[in-house]
Amino acid sequence: MSRTPKSKPPDASAIPDVLAADLRVVFCGINPGRVSAAAGAHFANPRNDFWRLLHAAGFTSRLYTPDEQREVLAEGIGITNAALRTTPGSGDLRSADFVESEARLERVARELRPGWIGFVGKEAYRGAFRERPALGVQQRTLATTRLFVLPSTSPANAAVPWDERLHWFRELAELSKG
Repeated sequence: MSRTPKSKPPDASAIPDVLAADLRVVFCGINPGRVSAAAGAHFANPRNDFWRLLHAAGFTSRLYTPDEQREVLAEGIGITNAALRTTPGSGDLRSADFVESEARLERVARELRPGWIGFVGKEAYRGAFRERPALGVQQRTLATTRLFVLPSTSPANAAVPWDERLHWFRELAELSKG
């Protein structure tokens, strides 16, 4: 009886990271969804509130679109994902998809020195560190980088009201100013 070998997580994402040194905040999503992978841009699903929340909370001077994602570097913002594999939804991820996440985020923190990593959704943080977080500031740090967990901006998280999600984005915006 032949067995299909387990697939290993990809070494690269369908969507390249948007990173540079000394950023104010690097936002870390859980993984690329199919809409984002097809667009080659983070948070590209038109029903995803990420870009609207980023602007409404004061992280950006204007509302950016996913195809302008590299331009947010000039505003001190970066973007990455905890898992690199594209899936129809985050529920399709396996623990193996997160095997390298913590080490990769540690390298980002050590080498690029962002002030904060903001996890867009509890599951992004949980995948990377194998522990359940509360929303807000985390005790854990990566090098000198502080960690913050935000509510997911995914359309699948539509039950969490806009005002609640905006509250957490604004809190991180305030904390990351100084």
